[in-house]
Amino acid sequence: MRRLRACLGAAAAVGLAAAGTTALVAGNASGATTALDNRWYAAAPYLMPLDNDPPDPAAIMDATGLKAFQLAFVLAPNGGGCSPTWGGTAPVSSDTAVQSVINTIRAKGGDVSVSIGGYGGTKLGQTCSDAAATAAAYQQVITKYGLHAIDFDLEEPEYENTAAIKNEIGAAKILQQNNPGLYVSVTTAGTADGTGWFGKQMLLEAKSQGFTPNNFSIMPFDGGFNGAASQTSALTNFNSILQSTFGWDQATAYAHEGFSGMNGRSDTGEYFTQADFQTVLDYATSHNMDRFTFWSLNRDRQCTPADNGGRTSGTCSSVAQNSWDFAKYSVKFAGATPPTSTPTPTPTPTPTGCKTAWSSTAVYTAGDEVSYSNHNWKAKWWTQNEVPVASDWGVWQDEGAC
Repeated sequence: MRRLRACLGAAAAVGLAAAGTTALVAGNASGATTALDNRWYAAAPYLMPLDNDPPDPAAIMDATGLKAFQLAFVLAPNGGGCSPTWGGTAPVSSDTAVQSVINTIRAKGGDVSVSIGGYGGTKLGQTCSDAAATAAAYQQVITKYGLHAIDFDLEEPEYENTAAIKNEIGAAKILQQNNPGLYVSVTTAGTADGTGWFGKQMLLEAKSQGFTPNNFSIMPFDGGFNGAASQTSALTNFNSILQSTFGWDQATAYAHEGFSGMNGRSDTGEYFTQADFQTVLDYATSHNMDRFTFWSLNRDRQCTPADNGGRTSGTCSSVAQNSWDFAKYSVKFAGATPPTSTPTPTPTPTPTGCKTAWSSTAVYTAGDEVSYSNHNWKAKWWTQNEVPVASDWGVWQDEGAC
């Protein structure tokens, strides 16, 4: 097991000179508490608090012993600008919904990290003028929620934009400097040889700026992977990339390396079972890796019989499981023991009435509901002639059988 870094103490206020504002890391109006140890932030699974049928974090905590959650995703406004929003639509400045989720978690002794970026959408690194402006936008998130941890999820299409990645890495460095004790992870795409060309360019940008986060994590899924053996091979290869890029020895590289998996059926039809998670967990702990997380808690439950195993869903795993099976591997990585009782599987919901049938010629905007293939669907944003299909990144959100 890797060493635990020192926890952040109580309220800390530091000047953010580059942004011209004040950073309140803890003890502010958000109700932030003393930080957890970093092992928990390193083990925090992703949770979408506003989309994909968000589960109750309190129930997950009771069933598994989990204490930390990685809330996703903060983006630039869909209409443009350099201010943080949830999913491009809900301004952080006026948010109460996510704050309520955070309050629930903290009231039970847990805490959250916030993930910025993700796949798709417009990222603040693309719309803000420079690294200082990007950092100022993210500082608003840190201050509002009293964060002790933050995740930069740098992937398509942003990580193909050199200027945007320069802004993101520069912003991460500024936040790290101006928020002492802030746990910073950087997540990017995984490939069989560790990470691809754009991932390697991102690492070189970090090196050029003299920025070292707590970890660089790869996502070894959606790239032709086949179970845990292919994932651990990619992690071994990524370790070599970290060594050659930063001049680290193997142990130092592992101490700055992380894994971010996908539970159940991936977007490209790969399958990762509980046994695969256990194998990767064993690899991560035996090599003293810094992070073990997964996408996502929204999916950490069994699908309805009609859907199980047939497709990728944002709200269930498409593999046989009890609810929150995969979260227990995060608990183990954090060094805790999950409860021994077996949670009751999520009951199969009763089908509801079908909405108006989807039409290829109709124009739909955010919130519009249709039916297709015996399921109801809700549009996340403007669309026309996009067939409803379950995908974490697509325009349509599956609302269940009808």
